[in-house]
Amino acid sequence: MASGDLDGQFSEMKVCADPLCSGSSLSAGNGVIDVDDDGVQITCFTENVHDVVLHFQIIRLAKQIFAWIGCNSAKLGHMHAAASTRPMNTVSVAALIGGGANSTGSSVARRLALKTGVNVVLACNIPNSKDSQMLEAAAERKLMEKLTTLGYITRPASQNTSNQSSNS
Repeated sequence: MASGDLDGQFSEMKVCADPLCSGSSLSAGNGVIDVDDDGVQITCFTENVHDVVLHFQIIRLAKQIFAWIGCNSAKLGHMHAAASTRPMNTVSVAALIGGGANSTGSSVARRLALKTGVNVVLACNIPNSKDSQMLEAAAERKLMEKLTTLGYITRPASQNTSNQSSNS
């Protein structure tokens, strides 16, 4: 296939809204898509936090969670991977796309990995502003609520922190 053919095909592509990812409430029957029998599940929802619309997408794999938090656009933003490390049972975080250890989403990815007990990849597109820390905290709270509702958080947070302190 020539590159001109490929350009033509891309120009003909259309982006459309997925009706299953437009719901803000799981109870209304919107927002959850079971992809296959291997346990892959995709959940999309939208929340209005501090007069800012945040979009969330959670992809649950067998031993990993991919989460995206977006604001104002469908860009990935900073992407971080968090996983438990041995022997101290702590969580290490690596920046995969953009940002460093102190960028938006790094601490959220670390806490998600601690609370869920699985590897977490988090893409966070919250703009840097004077309210970005409040937005990040509110987004984390909403994401944790949804993960708990979906049953992805199986260990209480107090158990996770007591394991951390006893192993230190």
